[in-house]
Amino acid sequence: MATPTTPFRTLYRSLLRELPPRPLLTTPRAPLHQRLRETFQQPTLSTSPVQSQSQQPQQQTVWQAQQAEQYAAYLRAQRTYVTLIERYNPGMGMDEEERVRLTARRVGMDLPVEYEEQEGGKL
Repeated sequence: MATPTTPFRTLYRSLLRELPPRPLLTTPRAPLHQRLRETFQQPTLSTSPVQSQSQQPQQQTVWQAQQAEQYAAYLRAQRTYVTLIERYNPGMGMDEEERVRLTARRVGMDLPVEYEEQEGGKL
């Protein structure tokens, strides 16, 4: 049987997956990553048998978990959106001249080679 912290651990890992990766593990964590870690280490998100008898902390914990799931879904959707934009708009990162050249080649034309004047004025 899984421990009660397993859903929180899974949620924490799914949020970490959506953050940009650190280039080296020796580099310090990003402020967002640190805040996320602190949030999941708070006692309100950890369920223990010694929790208070009040229903309020449990409701707050459930609400925080649902909100974190929504953030994870939003981040996943944004990552998918960016991937689709890059896939279906391949000319986004190109300059205007390169885009025109590739468009001409798509319809079977080659752009003429532009005349470049050499030093000294002679060819």
